[in-house]
Amino acid sequence: MSTAPDVEAARGKTFVATITTNCGVITVELDGTKAPGAVASFVMLARANYWNDTTCHRLTTQGIFVLQCGDPTGTGGGPGPGYHFGVENAPADGNYPAGTLAMARASDPNSNGDQFFIVHGDTKLPVETGGYTIFGKVTAGLDLVKKIAAAGSYPEGDGAPLGAISILSVSVQPKA
Repeated sequence: MSTAPDVEAARGKTFVATITTNCGVITVELDGTKAPGAVASFVMLARANYWNDTTCHRLTTQGIFVLQCGDPTGTGGGPGPGYHFGVENAPADGNYPAGTLAMARASDPNSNGDQFFIVHGDTKLPVETGGYTIFGKVTAGLDLVKKIAAAGSYPEGDGAPLGAISILSVSVQPKA
């Protein structure tokens, strides 16, 4: 990947993504009205099989409660898809309820790309650097993510999930 997606292809549209993992299925609804850039990127990468057979590399269970996925190297330090985009639809109060689907990024607010996270417990994140793009919500399978979180991480609190979870495939369809 190197070409940014066509944002207009997602603007104002809703999609349903099925994330099939080695632990079960997580279904998410993507909001192209509130976050068209993030949704366009997610849809394009999913349709290119970008995340097939990739490990969710980070689980946090203290302070913030997220499962982070999306880096094909499985390390969180991969090169990304070859393009970046800015923050959209970040809550001004920094509150990310359980079930939120958001973009992960580096300290630069224009570094969104391929990594995303699922919030497994209500979380408050800093807003000083622009927050994090909320682009969807889990509609089924949050119990699976909570089960992975309950197994813990190494190192404890912020590290690789001990209940290893890998994305086998991601499919996306427009919402009927």
